[in-house]
Amino acid sequence: MLVDLHTHSTASDGTQPPAELVAEAAEVGLDVVAITDHDTTSGWGEASEAAVRAGVALVPGVEVSCQAGGISVHLLAYLHDPTWAGLVDELDRARASRRTRAARIVAKLAVDLPITFEDVLAATPEGATLGRPHIADALVARRLVGSRDEAFARFLHAGSPYYAVHYAPDAVRAVRLVRAAGGVPVMAHPFAGQRGYLVDDEVVAELAEAGLAGLEVNHPDHDEQARRRGLRLAAGLGLLVTGASDYHGSGKANRLGQCLTPASVLAAIEEQGHGTGVVRG
Repeated sequence: MLVDLHTHSTASDGTQPPAELVAEAAEVGLDVVAITDHDTTSGWGEASEAAVRAGVALVPGVEVSCQAGGISVHLLAYLHDPTWAGLVDELDRARASRRTRAARIVAKLAVDLPITFEDVLAATPEGATLGRPHIADALVARRLVGSRDEAFARFLHAGSPYYAVHYAPDAVRAVRLVRAAGGVPVMAHPFAGQRGYLVDDEVVAELAEAGLAGLEVNHPDHDEQARRRGLRLAAGLGLLVTGASDYHGSGKANRLGQCLTPASVLAAIEEQGHGTGVVRG
């Protein structure tokens, strides 16, 4: 069974609508795919209908933006209740803050580059969680860079003078909120150093004590050393080990199914999750 538990659609910063993403998952031979857009579940309905048509199992999820000690942490939440108020409120607050953060970044960029916030809105699909990738798309459209990767490397990385932060809940609180909503929290790409500062093992242990279910060890941004660290830490803390592509369509070089999760781990996630269920075609 081929299981990819981390993908993004146009509901956040992917480049394919949810239905198209699911259809492609079927075309490349995946048996199971999760939709995990940033701070939103708005793609679930379309993705679920497409999964039934395509004969692919869909794991509904979301990637929750959070932080620990000022360091960014991304939490994949699977099978939670999308109407549970405590988590919905946090996701709504994060989405609103992402928008104002984008406006601040663009205001800084506009001092040096011919770009406006209206350019960014034009590059953002309606209803999408607005993020730095959409600013990158606007820079590409303006022919100021050639790709999203170049935009991040030159202007949008965390150390850039144009960078700005957005609201994100404390990671321990986010783990507890996901559990309260019936979901299964897994830490996304926890050791991808090229993304910025990393939390230490003690923070991961604190998250595990709060209810963290697993670590996304097998990820395209993890080298062999990072994977060994993840396996060692997961074994010591009794956490599940997942794998996924973090696919964004043409927005990243990552390929659907590039990294996978064992069927036994998916079964464990299903056993723990009770906010919603896997959609099977």
